[in-house]
Amino acid sequence: MHGSQRRRVMQFGLAVITLLVVVMVIRARSQEPDLDVLKVLPQNYKLVLDNSFVRVIEAHIPAGSAEPRHRHLRGVSVSMGDYTIEHCDAPGGNWIRNQRKLGTVYWSEAGVHETRNVGATDSHTIRIEIKF
Repeated sequence: MHGSQRRRVMQFGLAVITLLVVVMVIRARSQEPDLDVLKVLPQNYKLVLDNSFVRVIEAHIPAGSAEPRHRHLRGVSVSMGDYTIEHCDAPGGNWIRNQRKLGTVYWSEAGVHETRNVGATDSHTIRIEIKF
């Protein structure tokens, strides 16, 4: 086999391996559970506005309740009341407690977490998630 033929065989082999890796990644992602908060917790989250730039969600978490793992896009939230909430970034993160007051505005990066309302009042939040 000449040098040019060997090079073509190696390039073909590399292309086949790359294609196999891409297929495996796509297949693995398609088997991940859909953790979108609107699908996981439709009883607590309501879609208010959805366009190509943002998704606005209204969230109500009853006092004393816990939410399983779910995903949010990055965005800004506005507290619509006073409440005490805890969240744990998945997997294996620490629980972090936050006291929210009416009008508190805060930023959150995209991520997966669990949440629990550990206060005596229901939480009420408007979340504006950024799509780009």
